[in-house]
Amino acid sequence: MKTKDINGCRIELVEGDITTQDVDSIVNAANSSLRGGGGVDGAIHRAGGPGIMEECRRIGGCPTGWAVLTGGGTLPARHVIHAVGPVYRDGRHGEPELLSGCYRRCLEIAAENRFESVAFPSISTGAYGYPVADAARIALAAAAGFLRSKGVPGVVRFVLFGKAAFDAYAKVLDGLE
Repeated sequence: MKTKDINGCRIELVEGDITTQDVDSIVNAANSSLRGGGGVDGAIHRAGGPGIMEECRRIGGCPTGWAVLTGGGTLPARHVIHAVGPVYRDGRHGEPELLSGCYRRCLEIAAENRFESVAFPSISTGAYGYPVADAARIALAAAAGFLRSKGVPGVVRFVLFGKAAFDAYAKVLDGLE
């Protein structure tokens, strides 16, 4: 684990499985139809049970760069924030702004619901092809900026799959002021 304190809050980096996190909310790297998929999305739906999918069906969908909230089903986390990150093309088609918007919206939802803790995966870096180092800079800058301005939630955890992703995020976190 690696941590940094910002404005009375803490950013944490851990290598692990987001479906096992005992936090107020985990973030799902969802697709715009909210119909489940592979990677993080599939793992969350499998671990959380059919109740999450039922809520997603009622919501209907979510645009890229935005996020919506459901219950956590049978997950240790009490809620799931479904965030739709951009598919990476070349970084010059609005991808950085859309990815940053995902993280900000998730943190707004956490603040609006008075969540003390939220756990993120590395959004868009799997099947959507976002370079991990670039995504880490965007994710951590968005989290740090939100914590500096709002002072909530108390814990923002990034649950990273594999040592390479953890190391990329750790390098960025070390450089955060």
